[in-house]
Amino acid sequence: MTSAPDLAQIRFDNALALFDEFVRNTIKQPDAATLRGLEGRFAERVQIQASYWSQIKSRSRQIGERLARQFEQLCHKPHGWMDQQHGAGARAAEPVPTPELPSDSHAPRDDDERFIVGLVLTYYRRHPQRARTRLLDLLGEVLMPTANTAPPLSPGRAGESELPAKRAPTSAEAHALWLRSQAGVAPLRQKK
Repeated sequence: MTSAPDLAQIRFDNALALFDEFVRNTIKQPDAATLRGLEGRFAERVQIQASYWSQIKSRSRQIGERLARQFEQLCHKPHGWMDQQHGAGARAAEPVPTPELPSDSHAPRDDDERFIVGLVLTYYRRHPQRARTRLLDLLGEVLMPTANTAPPLSPGRAGESELPAKRAPTSAEAHALWLRSQAGVAPLRQKK
């Protein structure tokens, strides 16, 4: 007579199943080098250190209650999913649910968007004034509402075409633009 696997074993198996699902959804032809990089990305997705994920895989750490719920939430599984046995066939056939986001949501939707948001936040936190100025310069044309009239043309010299004159925004305009760009943007959650 065989005994049912203990909870630690079930959570371990399910964590490996989540990693397999992550790999299948990320790349088509996994090789050893790619898998090493994906382990770090998976650890980021479930908001743990890559070394901690390595310890879980080597069985030197177990997945506790809090971490099991964290895996479920971040991998879009129902509450208690990590505590239930899932057969290999069920794992392969199970579709990956995607969270329904409103079309106007400012939350990052994938790894690329999270990377860009993280990059911008890192730059801003290190150099707030310089980042604000440079970001406004880069994004000003996109964020500024378009006027119905054409921009003023700069007087050209003989034989040159006339180009729209570029006017630097005033301090008040830059500040107002910054406040408008911040509206509706939620801060990222801190890693645990």
